[in-house]
Amino acid sequence: MAGHSHWANIKHKKAANDAKRGKIWSKLVKAIMVAAKHGGPDPDGNIGLRFAIVEAKAANVPKDTIERAIKKGAGELGADSYEDIRYEGYGPGGVAVIADVLTDNRTRTAAEIRLIFGKHGGNLGASGSVAYMFEHQGVIAIEDGQASEERIMEIALEAGAADIAHEDGAWIITTGPTEFLGVKEAFDAAGVETASSELTFTPATVADVGEEDAQRVLKLIDALEDNDDVQKVYTNFEPKDD
Repeated sequence: MAGHSHWANIKHKKAANDAKRGKIWSKLVKAIMVAAKHGGPDPDGNIGLRFAIVEAKAANVPKDTIERAIKKGAGELGADSYEDIRYEGYGPGGVAVIADVLTDNRTRTAAEIRLIFGKHGGNLGASGSVAYMFEHQGVIAIEDGQASEERIMEIALEAGAADIAHEDGAWIITTGPTEFLGVKEAFDAAGVETASSELTFTPATVADVGEEDAQRVLKLIDALEDNDDVQKVYTNFEPKDD
């Protein structure tokens, strides 16, 4: 087992997202619609919607697209009905995998997710089979040069961050789930640009797999993320930094 590097995973995700921008945007829009449907169209009173908007803005989803998604989710423009489901399982080399989905057809999606796991050398498990290996956290990355170390620490600690670390050219601020938005908004208010900000599941330990299994795990992750119903994929696999 090895130590976990948030920044290595963030850079890997950013590269993958750049290659799949259209699909990423459609998933973020779906998340906004669902949040607005369940909690109402006002982000001040709907923390789930605020989370979804933060993530959409971080991915550069246009403002008018976000506003339209909110209206559609709130019923002003009509919307499909989605439910959120979490699938858990193991990939090649025993890597733990979590896939969060939003679907309008549970039966179809379950079959598709099971097929993806099986095709790529994995096994779909029961609910709770791997979630215990992860911690729900907010993670904010700020690349060097955006602000001094003292300023970053001051903002983060005053806003309630849990930890601050420096990794290969970036400051990584971790928070509890409930403190995430407050810390993110504190950096925004201070004019400090964030390279990445998200609520995520961080593995307690990282799976140490060989090169062959690593390539198979990457293919499994890509296949899951390419599925229209899959919103996010979390693993305890860490891609090697080039």
